[in-house]
Amino acid sequence: MAKPTLKRQDILYPEESYKIIGILFDVYNYLGPGHHEKYYQRAVSYELEQRGVNFKEQLFVPVWYRGKPIGRQYFDFLVDGKIVLELKKGNRFSKRHIDQVLEYLKSGDYRLAIIANFGSDGIAFRRIINFK
Repeated sequence: MAKPTLKRQDILYPEESYKIIGILFDVYNYLGPGHHEKYYQRAVSYELEQRGVNFKEQLFVPVWYRGKPIGRQYFDFLVDGKIVLELKKGNRFSKRHIDQVLEYLKSGDYRLAIIANFGSDGIAFRRIINFK
């Protein structure tokens, strides 16, 4: 049987993104609203592992100033060595959180991040792209 083709050809890492987003929805549907961010993170980690997804947790990227590292920033997950996944708790995306994820992308030279909010209204996500 032939593998189905995706209708959208303009999405960066579509198969990996769909898998990640499916996991996010599964975790939210099971746990529901109101938990601490760390519990959602543990559940997402469990699901990534159970589904055989290659990932690393709590990675750091250095903060550079004029060619000198001056600090570290940590993000929640790096999936398949190319997608930053950042989890938040709340009902909306703040500019600060989006700026934070853009910094992760630039500092680590990654192209795509998915930021997910686990809130009382459900799960919401945004794909953030580093256009370099």
